[in-house]
Amino acid sequence: MKDFFKYMFATIVGIIITSILLLLLFFGIIGAMVAKTDQTVVVKSNSLLIINLNQEIIDRGSKNPIGSFDFMNFKPVPQLGLNDILKAIDNAAQDENIRGIFIETESIPAGAATLEEIRMALVKFKESGKFIISYSDVYGQKSYYLSSVSDKILLNPEGAIEWVGMRGEIMFFKDALQKLGVEVQIIRHGKFKSAIEPFILDKMSPENREQTLTYMGSIWNHWVNGISKARNISVDELNKLADNLTISNAKSAVKFGLADSLVYKDQVIDMLKELTDTKPEKDINSVSLAQYTKVKPTSKHKGFIKDKIAVVYASGSIITGDGEEGSIASERFGRAIRKARRDSTVKAIVLRINSGGGSALASEVIWREVKLAKGVKPVIVSMGDVAASGGYFIAAPADYILASPTTITGSIGVFGMIPNFKEGMNKKLGITVDVVKTNRNADFGSVFRPLTAEERAVYQLGVEDIYSTFIGHVAEGRNLTVEQVDEIGQGRVWSGVNAMDIKLIDEFGGLQRAIEIAAERAGLENYRISELPEQEDPFEAIIKQLTGGAKANILKNELGENYKYIERVKSIVTNRGIMARIPYDIELY
Repeated sequence: MKDFFKYMFATIVGIIITSILLLLLFFGIIGAMVAKTDQTVVVKSNSLLIINLNQEIIDRGSKNPIGSFDFMNFKPVPQLGLNDILKAIDNAAQDENIRGIFIETESIPAGAATLEEIRMALVKFKESGKFIISYSDVYGQKSYYLSSVSDKILLNPEGAIEWVGMRGEIMFFKDALQKLGVEVQIIRHGKFKSAIEPFILDKMSPENREQTLTYMGSIWNHWVNGISKARNISVDELNKLADNLTISNAKSAVKFGLADSLVYKDQVIDMLKELTDTKPEKDINSVSLAQYTKVKPTSKHKGFIKDKIAVVYASGSIITGDGEEGSIASERFGRAIRKARRDSTVKAIVLRINSGGGSALASEVIWREVKLAKGVKPVIVSMGDVAASGGYFIAAPADYILASPTTITGSIGVFGMIPNFKEGMNKKLGITVDVVKTNRNADFGSVFRPLTAEERAVYQLGVEDIYSTFIGHVAEGRNLTVEQVDEIGQGRVWSGVNAMDIKLIDEFGGLQRAIEIAAERAGLENYRISELPEQEDPFEAIIKQLTGGAKANILKNELGENYKYIERVKSIVTNRGIMARIPYDIELY
């Protein structure tokens, strides 16, 4: 017995010591990752900046080194911020050590407006007189549009360029929900408010099809015009090539002018060596975009700069409360805008919005802070891939709104969605729910029974009230009548091009242009950028990730783009209350 306790005690001590050592080792690895992330990169002379955009691009890069960590393969997956990419390309144009840019990417998992901002940054880069060369085995339509700015578009002899036109796909859940015995009860204002359609229909409504074709056609036309200008091919010819599936192989891509040469990778390397004055036996000096984002640009101004422009990044769904990074939480963003308003060194605010909306109440809270800020200093809105419904709600009071021609915006409308699980719980699972209540309507909004006619009428009044508030805010902010806003509202989605025609935006431009306008309106020549909300300390973010987000991250990394389908089904339960949200479940290819 004495030996038993001795060995048991030794085992426990051994487990504790091993756990401590493993924990120290883990934090040592994390510390090394953080140190490596902060390490400054030195660029050699005659270097090539290599751009590969095969990973997700977000508006603002994260400080969390394991935020996009691939736990299955135990390696970090770079997640570039658009802000860092734009700064890097601008820096490269002025960097004497960078001779040119080499683009090598097949597909780009980014929205159309993000793609547009990067492309415009590359167009500006070419003004420096430096070259841009692109090469790929296969060009998707997004990567081809980006690469079309290149001096030379090179293609593998057995490769391909996808050129078929743009399509939009929406997944519908109505039949699946019926089989599960789930009824989704909808109350909405706006015949175009199609965010709820996947839950109640099995195909697009005529109104949704009309609006989708309108904004999708607008985006496609913009792409075709951009390529036409860059490649000197007429718009009619480009559409004809897509309609007839003419670009069937690499040879046809060269024949019809979409590509310049068919070459293998070794031949591309030889060409790049000539352009960078690299000896044949030597390797090309190169730096990846992810590495180059860590290079500190040469400051245009010497000494301490007091005046600031605050760039507030609003990306994700709009929700109430504090939330976390990746969402626009009313309290967290309210504090950020309030901080910028009260800070006397902040002379102007740029609100960067990339959101399809969310909670109408949270949108109203943020709207109020934006309106208060506007009364003190210039507020400029920069719209990303999507700034619609609640995303437009919070943009409305700004002094000036910029968007890309390919931004998805509008969707001025609201809806409510309450699931009814009664049939599914009873008939499918054999579960019943009984209720005890002190008042007749105490179980109003319960997910275990259908709404009564009286309750539906009350809910509809709430929707109408918020819609009235919404269009009133837009009318005030955009100097339009309520009737004008209602006419272009009704939940209808518009592209940036459409939005310019109906006065929802003021100018085409990206984040950098928005910052320039903010500086002009504030009368600033020398200023620095302050990014808000403040990001979490990397170690705090890691602890939070390990305690709450690791499972989701593993699943997200494993499923990739397919993770969105899980999120859509989850939204049936989480989207409670009245929502101002776009049907941004549509995928454009």
